[in-house]
Amino acid sequence: MTSAHVGPEVGVERVVTQRDVATAEVAAAEVVAERGIVAERDARILLARLAEPGDEIVQRELSVVGYEGLAQDVLGPQRSAAAKRLGPRLERVRGDGGLPNDDAIAARLDARIITPADSEWPAGLADLEHPPHCLWVRGPVRLDVVCRRSVAIVGARAATAYGVDRASEIASGLASRGFAVLSGAAFGIDGAAHRGALAVQGITVAVLACGIDRPYPQAHTALIQEIGRGGAVVTELPPGAAPYRGRFLLRNRLLAAMSGGVVVVEAAMRSGSLQTAGRAAAIGRPVGALPGPVTSMASGGCHQAIRDQLAVLVTDAAEVADLVGDYGRDVAEPARGPEAVGDRLPPEQRALWEVLPVRHPATAAELAERAVLAHTTAFAALASLELRGLAERTGDLWHRPRAS
Repeated sequence: MTSAHVGPEVGVERVVTQRDVATAEVAAAEVVAERGIVAERDARILLARLAEPGDEIVQRELSVVGYEGLAQDVLGPQRSAAAKRLGPRLERVRGDGGLPNDDAIAARLDARIITPADSEWPAGLADLEHPPHCLWVRGPVRLDVVCRRSVAIVGARAATAYGVDRASEIASGLASRGFAVLSGAAFGIDGAAHRGALAVQGITVAVLACGIDRPYPQAHTALIQEIGRGGAVVTELPPGAAPYRGRFLLRNRLLAAMSGGVVVVEAAMRSGSLQTAGRAAAIGRPVGALPGPVTSMASGGCHQAIRDQLAVLVTDAAEVADLVGDYGRDVAEPARGPEAVGDRLPPEQRALWEVLPVRHPATAAELAERAVLAHTTAFAALASLELRGLAERTGDLWHRPRAS
């Protein structure tokens, strides 16, 4: 059986036999073996270098041939649309010295590469339609462990003093309760959330939209390094990758999936933080939003998310823990106003306290009638109030102490 193919010279037909195809496949296999792409893990790392996160063409091909099959096609005959799409980037990555040794590069950066086959892989990433091919991680904590009890705090880069204060306070409160705080290391709310967790020696995780060797923003280099010393710095992009705008939007899906829930602290009506909240809601994560002044444009997106029932209104760490945490363990106490003096009294004493005058003293009999109590009960209650310092007697007349 043969098939025709138009060769490089116009009008010249070249016959390609099955033997030619087999020879090409053997050559491709030799290239694969030479480059070390012999397992799914290696294929994942290669494709993470070549493909943009969530590339639809690549994802469709992966669903058909899998990671090893696509890696062989990329390194060999490049027959599929996905392989052809990745070919030019392969040539740039390969250069004169062959494909980079990513494990060695990660080791030099004091980092590690994990894939779904590793026990450290965060289970929540399986909820994504297009999970990352692999993750570069730097830091001493295990991602699978810290992500089980975690909250992503996101919000405006151009945050107000109110937003920065609230984000820091909520993050420190959550960290003190044993939650890991996830955020994107950006200016504004992200930085405040990381610093709030660090202030109480809590665990915080920075999810980057660039290579692990390129702290971004550069002004947060020291902060990101501090996060990496006690928590973790994570990215799905290979070393050297630049922080393009589209990569930030894709990074947001990792924050949503890796965490147990998302809290938005200040977000304008058109905010990437609301996209994170939407992604979280779409995969079943609880979403909270902090209200701000109704006149603040910086909180307009939070208010709309609450109004649209995309998010639950939260005001502090206890309410966030109640929203995201474990049943029975993280229940927030119901909010109450200041306790009145009478709230602490037995029923008879409370009844008398409420009718006890301040300016116009009354007899015990008059007070008993007002409180609808028997005279003996009223006398006993008044004596108890007097012992508590809540009633004073002048002759036969009773009144409240002036200080009360």
